[in-house]
Amino acid sequence: MDTSDPRLLPKSAGVFFPGATARADRMTTLEGAASAGEMTIKPLVVGNDMLLIELSEAKGVRVPEHTHDDHESIVYLVRGSMRLVIEGREFIARAGDAWLHPRGVPHWSEALEDCVAIEIKSPPRKTWSGA
Repeated sequence: MDTSDPRLLPKSAGVFFPGATARADRMTTLEGAASAGEMTIKPLVVGNDMLLIELSEAKGVRVPEHTHDDHESIVYLVRGSMRLVIEGREFIARAGDAWLHPRGVPHWSEALEDCVAIEIKSPPRKTWSGA
């Protein structure tokens, strides 16, 4: 692994990962842009080619518009509802919905209710920082 790239994450050791042992961090920036409101991110598993994370957003959180230049992501909304804008197209996502953030495509979201989502990033990249 190229340790000079701060966006690369070390691969998880093992093959089974109890969710209760993963640490949730408050996210303060995403792709370098400040995020407002209560948002936590919990990296669950890092593989060779994928990263699995759990995201929690309080109602009213607006993730700023950004793009992923070095990865794509797929998101599944477990709980809540949110407004999504992906490449200028608006969607209302509800629990059970899924969407794709293609590489290089601008997107943003707003939590309409308290939300929990699962996201897969490929290749694995750390796109956030937190407290």
